[in-house]
Amino acid sequence: MIRFISIRQLAVIEALDLSLESGLTVLTGETGAGKSVLVEGIGLLLGGRASADMVRTGASTASVQAIITTPEGADVIIRRDISSEGRSRAFIDDVLVTAGTMRERVAGWVDLHGQHEHQTLQLPDTHLDLLDRVASLTPQRKTVGAAHAAWIAARDAVAATQMDARERAARIELLSFQLGDIDKVQPLDDEDEHLGATRQVLANADRLQRLGQEAYAALYEDEHAALQTLSVVWKRLDELALVDVSVHPYAALREGVKAQLDDLAFFLRQYTASIEVSPDRLQQIEDRLAQLERLKRKYGPTLVEVRRHHQGLADQLAALQQPEGQLSALQAAADAAGSAYLVGARALSSARQRAAAPFTARLRAELADLAMPDADVSFRFQEASGEGEWGASGIDRAELLLSANPGEAPRPLARVASGGELSRVMLAVKVLDTPEAVGRTLIFDEVDAGIGGRVADSVGARLRALSAHAQVVCVTHLPQVAAYADAHIHISKRVTGGRTLTSAAPLLADARIEELARMMAGDTSSAMLEGARALLKAKAKGKSLQGESEHAAKGESESGRDDAGRRGKGRGAKVSG
Repeated sequence: MIRFISIRQLAVIEALDLSLESGLTVLTGETGAGKSVLVEGIGLLLGGRASADMVRTGASTASVQAIITTPEGADVIIRRDISSEGRSRAFIDDVLVTAGTMRERVAGWVDLHGQHEHQTLQLPDTHLDLLDRVASLTPQRKTVGAAHAAWIAARDAVAATQMDARERAARIELLSFQLGDIDKVQPLDDEDEHLGATRQVLANADRLQRLGQEAYAALYEDEHAALQTLSVVWKRLDELALVDVSVHPYAALREGVKAQLDDLAFFLRQYTASIEVSPDRLQQIEDRLAQLERLKRKYGPTLVEVRRHHQGLADQLAALQQPEGQLSALQAAADAAGSAYLVGARALSSARQRAAAPFTARLRAELADLAMPDADVSFRFQEASGEGEWGASGIDRAELLLSANPGEAPRPLARVASGGELSRVMLAVKVLDTPEAVGRTLIFDEVDAGIGGRVADSVGARLRALSAHAQVVCVTHLPQVAAYADAHIHISKRVTGGRTLTSAAPLLADARIEELARMMAGDTSSAMLEGARALLKAKAKGKSLQGESEHAAKGESESGRDDAGRRGKGRGAKVSG
């Protein structure tokens, strides 16, 4: 779970420090106050794309850092720095890492579900990915993907031998050049990450050496060094122990403590001596990193991809250089690779169709908890008609179908789901798609978009239920959702000296009542405050006070309008901003 977030010079945020607890935390505030900027900052810690536009005007660097307690109970500090030129650096426990490494590490601890993410559900291509993840078919899918890559390589080898002499010569020349380009550098997997860490040390060699020397001197060499001072402590303890036996256990600690401090002194001396102050070595690393970056730009986003591309080039070149008489052997190999792919793809297809029924049953149960008790969902599968439709994900095309109302046949989400229904389907899908692990953090940025009334109450209840197993943080504009929270944080902005400043403050007691009243109807009249107080009290008891809160707001109920995906116009559903 995320325990603490610190943001500096990011867009409208000059400085913001935020402590988070377990359970459900909601972030509220006027539109434009900086809630989404805070979520974007967390996205940077998840390896998200950084750009110069994120840096606050006039600042040279923006930074976001957080303390995360992992599910295993360890505290990890992660940080992302972005320069005004658009360059970024990522750190985990002060060790320089790539954004990709940060993404892989933090993804195991934090899930971020941003605004408008529910719209991706309208894309059928994402539905098969979802089913594979929830049904734990990803390993089988990777096997099929590898078989597909092998078939593609074998098929390309056949095509290469069928080129005419001129085409073959040109292709051989191009492949030879590209292979030579990579061979001159000879990259190793993750070499750029290791060199980046080494560069970090060399660039700070003077400082590291000074700090190590000062620590060693303070521990061992100075006139008042810690080890010398401790000798006086041990002597006094021995004298005390001669008189009072209760001091014996502490006097006995001497050898253990002394051994540890001696080890530390030895390490500091060796560490300081090992630090290399070498501008030449630093320049060599910079040059090497520049070579590796050039290869990644040309042949792959990572060095692993570059090496994989190199192997593919080598295979193609070898195929082109084969005598034409070996065409039949290559064709046989391609046919065998295609058959092996089909065996794996058909097995995967069968597994998917078996997994679809329990998946949709779980999804229907989740939707029922989100005020869609009559919703019916199902998968529609279609098999590839030929080799032209074979893919790394298999031979299936799958689409999730929805019937939101009784008597209606299930149809594609893009054709039948309103905005509010899509939001609820997305939340239900995320519940199924999120691995259950104590200590994880789930962040929802306006998951309640397009809903209100009774449905908003159901969403708030579902988020609270989720928070029993994981830390949940939700940006919301709806009082029905905010009232379910264990902690309520208000994000606000003000203009000082011609500059916009964003701040965050936890709301307690009357301040929270006032914020709920503002969210309900935009004012804090006595009627609104009473309605907000009743709403908060009811949610604390796990009950719904939708009717009472709307009555207090003297507005219309919008629960019957949500199925059309529209915001209600009554005061009870109105949100400011």
